[in-house]
Amino acid sequence: MKAVVCKQWGPPDSLVVEDLPDPLPGPGQVAIEIHAAGVNFPDVLIIQNKYQVKPALPFTPGSELAGVVRAVGEGVSQYKAGDRVIAFVGQGAFAQQVCAPVNVVMPMPPGMDFDIAAAITLTYGTSHHAVIDRAQLKAGETMLVLGAAGGVGLAAIEIGKAIGARVIAAASTDEKLEVCRQHGADATINYSTQDLREAIKAATDGRGPDVIYDPVGGSYAEPAFRSIAWRGRYLVVGFANGEIPKLPLNLTLLKGASLVGVFWGDFAKREPQANFRAMQQLLGWLGEGKIRPHISARYGLADTARALNDMAARKVTGKVVIQPR
Repeated sequence: MKAVVCKQWGPPDSLVVEDLPDPLPGPGQVAIEIHAAGVNFPDVLIIQNKYQVKPALPFTPGSELAGVVRAVGEGVSQYKAGDRVIAFVGQGAFAQQVCAPVNVVMPMPPGMDFDIAAAITLTYGTSHHAVIDRAQLKAGETMLVLGAAGGVGLAAIEIGKAIGARVIAAASTDEKLEVCRQHGADATINYSTQDLREAIKAATDGRGPDVIYDPVGGSYAEPAFRSIAWRGRYLVVGFANGEIPKLPLNLTLLKGASLVGVFWGDFAKREPQANFRAMQQLLGWLGEGKIRPHISARYGLADTARALNDMAARKVTGKVVIQPR
């Protein structure tokens, strides 16, 4: 099989595509022929040794995939060759095949495309955990989403609308904001051309948002937090900007507000049953049309570096996928 391999820490262009032996499933494992793999911002960081997860070299990046079961290992009875499945593997998805522990594999709903199935787990799992579990956003509340045109941002918009909240999307271009409106945003802010605090004030009649969803970090964090509503919840999702902000903690006191950390990867490991229930709700919403992943580009395995460079340059709206076959 062919696979993308990270042999040394570095930028996407340092990745290579190699022929590797077909993996054989061990006890409790499922061997999967990969038809689509989702690309996520942590993939850009992991290959540069800039992420909290640090795999041993060499390794194949990529964490979420959809494909067809090729073989199962000893003790696996719930899947068989030919089954269409979704898996979140941590690493190994940018390849034609992978072996995954059975507990990270889920059946694909009938009729779902592989591309859509590969775009569900990390982005929608992160945003579901953030918005519903950590922030406990309620119907009728208002949520501001920063970096709203990215994968987790669009997922947060759709999840907020699915539970009846009002959602304000903030992004860097009018083109990105149009995508946000197409996915349900009630109001939009272009923080490249508008003063963020003034725009938030205008969009919330001076009250501020109940929840702020921040996967960006950097210079937008403090003006956004200064605008939060009383008893607001500020979700620390990630730092796509590259800068970890330093917030004055007196703001939490003055606003009676909470800073809430979101680390879906550890949540999925520590609370697998809760994560499984969340994924079932997401797949149900997908079937009802309440969520619809936005696939903006598709790349072959040989173009994985270009996909990651586009992600790093923030050229991506929604999700992009690798099609290894």
